[in-house]
Formats: sequence, structure tokens, C-alpha cells
Amino acid sequence: MSGKDHKVAALLESVEAGPHDPHFAGYIRCFNEQNFYEAHDVLESLWLQDRNGPDGDFFKGLIQFAGAFVHLQKQRPRPALKLFRLAAAYLAKYPSPHLALDVANVLRLVKRWGEAAQALGREGDLLAEQTPPTLRLQS
Repeated sequence: MSGKDHKVAALLESVEAGPHDPHFAGYIRCFNEQNFYEAHDVLESLWLQDRNGPDGDFFKGLIQFAGAFVHLQKQRPRPALKLFRLAAAYLAKYPSPHLALDVANVLRLVKRWGEAAQALGREGDLLAEQTPPTLRLQS
């Protein structure tokens, strides 16, 4: 087990997944806690198992979405914009809801945050101006 695997396992220890895959539920929790890099890592483990499967692009889109916020935390709006665009392209393939996530709402968030990152230009702290969104799984 690699160091990254241990880190992901530790992040998943206290996740109450309910009917959802623990990695998916862990992604939602990490994202909502604004631990965007960790959200990316947790979901990447699941994506690696299903990258060529029916949910591969869904997970990849969510990974890109979290990655965009990692760039925003580092005050890099241009790379964030690129990831928002990639996230939209991947997620647009899925109906809403998908795996209990309101994909249409996530796409609206992607569009809104992408436009804000684009308006900011080369640099700036978008997260100082706006609170990051939270994601909810439907029961």
C-alpha cells in the first residue's frame, strides 16, 4: 500500500457512506469541507477502478471540479477555468440525478464558477470573495 493509499484510507475511516460507495461519499465530505485536494485523491481511487466503465467520465468530471478549486485556493484562476471546462465536458454526458448527485446543479456551479474565474483573469483570490459551493447526495 502506497503512502497515498494510506492517506485515502485514513480519510475514509469516519465516512458514513450509507448506500453510496465510501470513496464517493468521502469525496462529497472532503469537497464540502473545502479539502479539495483530498476530495480529488479520494475519488481518484474509485475512478482508477472504473475509468473505462460507465461512470469513469462522471468521476473524472468530479475530480476536475475539485481540482479547479485546488487552483482557486492557490489563486490561479486560469488553470481553474481550464478544469471547470473539462469538468463540464465530462459531466454533461450524464443524466440528472446520477448516483444520487444532482448533475444539472453541478453543471450550473461549474458554469458560474468558471465564469467568475474567467472574469478574474490571470490572478486573484476568488475564494476570498465567494464561499465555495457544497454538494449533496439525494437519498
